[in-house]
Amino acid sequence: MKYEKAQHILPEHVIKTIQQYIDGSYIYIPRKSENRKGWGEQTGAKRDLDERNRNIYKCHMQGDSIRTLSERYHLTEQSIRRIIRAERRKS
Repeated sequence: MKYEKAQHILPEHVIKTIQQYIDGSYIYIPRKSENRKGWGEQTGAKRDLDERNRNIYKCHMQGDSIRTLSERYHLTEQSIRRIIRAERRKS
């Protein structure tokens, strides 16, 4: 997130109104709900994790053990089981 100077983007009367509530401090203005992006959408992290999880499920279906997958992906066995359950539901 980058900061913008209010005087560069807002009309003077809007700045004066805001100053009545918060004078000289920082204020965060959230995005409109229709413009919000979900976690990981902007960086691709969600896509990468989804691909990893599909690979874990595929390897498990091909016979790799939970323990092997846990060591390969550096995740707990419980996490591997959770991923397999979630991927199985998607199928």
